[in-house]
Amino acid sequence: MLALLSLFLSILHHCTNIAVVTSLNDEGIALFSFKQSIDSDPQISLSNWNYSDQTPCSWNAITCKQQRVVSISIPNKKLSGFLSPSLGSLSELRHLNLRSNRLHGALPSHLFNARALQSLVLYGNSFSGPLPFEVGNLVSLQSLDFSNNLLSGSFPLALLQCKRLRYLDFSHNNFSGVLPFGIGGNLILLEKLYLSYNAFGGMIPDDLGSLSNLIGTVDLSHNLFNGSIPASLGNLPEKVYIDLTHNNLTGPIPQNGALVNRGPTAFVGNPGLCGPPLKNPCSSISEANPPSSLPYLPYNYPLQGGESVGKVDGEKGLSKATVAAIVLSDDVGICVIGFLLSYCYMRYAKARRDRANNGEKGGGDRKQCSCFRRAESDSLSENAEKYDLVHLDAEVVFDLDELLKASAFVLGTTGIGIVYKVVLDDGLTLAVRRLGNNPLPWCMRLKILRGVAKGLVYLHECSPKKYVHGDLKPSNILLDHKMEAKISDFGLGHLAHIAGGVVTEKHHHHQRQGSYLSSEVVPTWASYRAPEAVKVVKASQKWDVFSYGMILLEVVTGRSVVDLVNWVQLCIEEKSPLSEILDLHLIQENGGRREEEEMIGVLKIAMLCTHCNPDTMPSMRHVSDALERLPLSRD
Repeated sequence: MLALLSLFLSILHHCTNIAVVTSLNDEGIALFSFKQSIDSDPQISLSNWNYSDQTPCSWNAITCKQQRVVSISIPNKKLSGFLSPSLGSLSELRHLNLRSNRLHGALPSHLFNARALQSLVLYGNSFSGPLPFEVGNLVSLQSLDFSNNLLSGSFPLALLQCKRLRYLDFSHNNFSGVLPFGIGGNLILLEKLYLSYNAFGGMIPDDLGSLSNLIGTVDLSHNLFNGSIPASLGNLPEKVYIDLTHNNLTGPIPQNGALVNRGPTAFVGNPGLCGPPLKNPCSSISEANPPSSLPYLPYNYPLQGGESVGKVDGEKGLSKATVAAIVLSDDVGICVIGFLLSYCYMRYAKARRDRANNGEKGGGDRKQCSCFRRAESDSLSENAEKYDLVHLDAEVVFDLDELLKASAFVLGTTGIGIVYKVVLDDGLTLAVRRLGNNPLPWCMRLKILRGVAKGLVYLHECSPKKYVHGDLKPSNILLDHKMEAKISDFGLGHLAHIAGGVVTEKHHHHQRQGSYLSSEVVPTWASYRAPEAVKVVKASQKWDVFSYGMILLEVVTGRSVVDLVNWVQLCIEEKSPLSEILDLHLIQENGGRREEEEMIGVLKIAMLCTHCNPDTMPSMRHVSDALERLPLSRD
């Protein structure tokens, strides 16, 4: 009897264990199936995904709402394997983020049965094959990022059913074929569109110009698009940067709307394009655009009936003696005027020397420069902003008090740098200086770099004039009490240039390739300036891109900016370890693999910004977007 009771208790205990093991709900089973499809998990990110749990809501990377899985976020964990179709059974799943892993294989069609998905991020894996037609099931989808994979095939027509889509990134894949007509008519909420580095061909659809909600960049670069540029692209918002580089586009560049005032960098790599802003003129431009006014008629141009416009009937012309007298009188007049000017200048110079020697007041130097004032609210034009700078053509005399007011926020210079006066929002006045020996953590550095990039984007795109800072350097980047970056000294570089303060090529020998920089010859601030800024009079926004790239290198490496580009390039060529390139304080900070990848990303962006060819440099809009897409240092 005792033996039978013992056997019964053993069977009961075994059945209880089976009940516990099989208690995981359906969503947990679907996620566990995903775990089983993973071949390698070196960071053990799925270690607490246990089949014995009742629900997966306590698992790593899983977010639940009312005991239903709504989010899966496993980025940058070096997971390798394939994507299990079981995830498509998660009916309440809204966000799936598997970016920067090592997943491969085709995308399962059952994945797109998760119709509640709002964001699907598979960036930076090795998925291949075409996109399944079932992608059109995701009618709630707002963000789709399949960039940096091996996907192929054509642009899926079914995607046009995802009418809530705001962010679409197919860049760096193997897509081909023509873009379907209907993107502009169906995806009207689209704000970001990245299709670069594929093999898309054919003509660019006209209806892309209907995407009125676009912001940032429309990137169609490095494809096989041919034909002419649709004039409808000019209907896009003016702040949208249209990148059409490295395609097979031909014909004149339309000069309307968002296409106006774009530099040549947006169109390089298309040998068949012509017209402004390129230097390649269109041969038939005069035929395509006949002049609206009468053409210029040269002297003695024959008119109808054999008449000409050279002489009036009966006019005999001047004799040789008369012409000689006129020439002689002109020469004498010029000599007299030159003598008078020389005499006046000598008197003026002598008076200045006498006043300086006698210690009289008013012996200051005079400089010719451009003056600006802030526009008053009652004098603003329709398109002007409240703080627009208005150029003053008239001569203006400033007294000492006015000049002191202009520099009122600079308290002085000490051994620790410039000290500024700062007034906080609550009226509290502080004296601030550059931080001393306490290096900023990486997350704070990245925040500042992103803020500066956004400021430059606003400066470059805030008006059709396309402003250029021209003198970006660390001392012109101020930080408030919240560590928000503020760009200062905008326009002062232009004033210094007019006043003769620009370093000449004789003192600033700096070429992008095979160059050398000596700290004994070149001041540190000159290393932030683009090399072509010394030779080219007209300012370019690429000057700011170069300066910003130098700041990126300085922040990441912690080294002096002098000859920094060549040093980093040499380290890359010699495959030096990352510990020899990055700032020592950042290495000691040891923020993990995520921050390390952010630093590498910033380093790559910096090298693009300081490229030897200005035409291949990215725009600040591209740079800002790239920084925003880096993995965040803090969740």
